[in-house]
Order: sequence, then C-alpha cells, then structure tokens
Amino acid sequence: MFTGIIEETGAVKKVLLGAVSGEISVKCRKVLEGTNIGDSIAVNGICLTVTSIKGDTFTADVMAETLRRTNLGSLKMGEKVNLERAMSADGRFGGHIVSGHIDGTGIISSLKEEGNAVWVSVSSSPEILHYIVEKGSIAIDGISLTVAYVDEQLFKVSVIPHTGEETTLLKKKVGDIVNLENDVISKYVEKMLTPYRKEEKKKSSITMDFLMEHGF
Repeated sequence: MFTGIIEETGAVKKVLLGAVSGEISVKCRKVLEGTNIGDSIAVNGICLTVTSIKGDTFTADVMAETLRRTNLGSLKMGEKVNLERAMSADGRFGGHIVSGHIDGTGIISSLKEEGNAVWVSVSSSPEILHYIVEKGSIAIDGISLTVAYVDEQLFKVSVIPHTGEETTLLKKKVGDIVNLENDVISKYVEKMLTPYRKEEKKKSSITMDFLMEHGF
C-alpha cells in the first residue's frame, strides 16, 4: 500500500517492451534506501516489484495488464517519473489509501495559474469519472491530490508549489496522458451495495423512467 506522497523523481534508464510484457529500469537514490529485491515501488502510481538493483538503478517487470491500463508504454529514456516506496507500518499516513493498481488514464486538458497554485484539468472516461467526487481524493501519476471540481467530462485539482517542485505533474503539457487511480473505498462501497440494489429492483418494476413514459 502507498499514500500518494512522492518521495523523489527518478529517471527512466531503460524500457524494454514486448508484445505483451516488458521491463523497466529507473535511476534514483532515495527509494533504494532499505529496498530489497521483491519489494514494491510505485512508478508514476504503478505498483511494480523490484527484480534487481544495480548501483543507483532498479529494474522491474511489466505485465500486459499494466501496459493496457497505464501510460508506461509511452515512457521515454531519461523521462522523469514519480517514485514512492510501499508504506511502512510505522509511517505517517500523509495522503490517502493508494493501492498502486491503476484504473485507467486521463488526458491533461488545461494548466492555468491562479496565485501561487496551478489548476490542472484532466479529462477521462465515464468509468473513471463515476468514482470521482468533489473534495475526495484521486491519485494522478501516483500523486495524492484533492478533487476541487468534477463533471461528466473532466475533473480539476489545484497544485501547490511544493507538489509542483517535488513531482512531475507541472512539467506535463496539455495532451499528455496521466495514470489515474480512484479512491478504493468508493469502489468497495459500490460493490457491497450492488446485491441490495438488485434486490430492490426485483421488488418493484416501477421506475422514474416508467412513470415519465406514462405521463406521471
């Protein structure tokens, strides 16, 4: 589990991608402290397992599902990525619950300065936006952020200078693709309520659509 508080940005040293899988190597410093083979590191919010460590570089395998769901396949040599080690049991919970399991991607649609902050607008699919609520949490490329606005097409976050300096988000451009992970609590709540909704539907076939169709 992660918290969405980025520890450092690393540089992509190597990306080897096959038809359905691949391998990525990242040059970094801080996240290698105390890290062993088999440990988890979030790379742009993607939970990856460390398979080797050589000097200031770690390597991780990438499976097909990761390539389908994330922007990892578009990373280039030397590109900066957000890094975070898995949360330690005695660590502070500075962000929110981040699993490192990306739900999908979004596209940066605008970047607008307002005082010392920058408004970042991200468009995404209805399946992603469905779980986003105003003042709730969202992980963008692994960064824990608070949603300030959401509608049927996009959502917005306001990024403070510290976050901009310590992460890659404000180095992005309009049109860039970012990884998105919804708040896992909302997904669990919906899953648990599904049986009750089905039961209620069985009890009554009268819906708002039915009433409107018949002039009520």
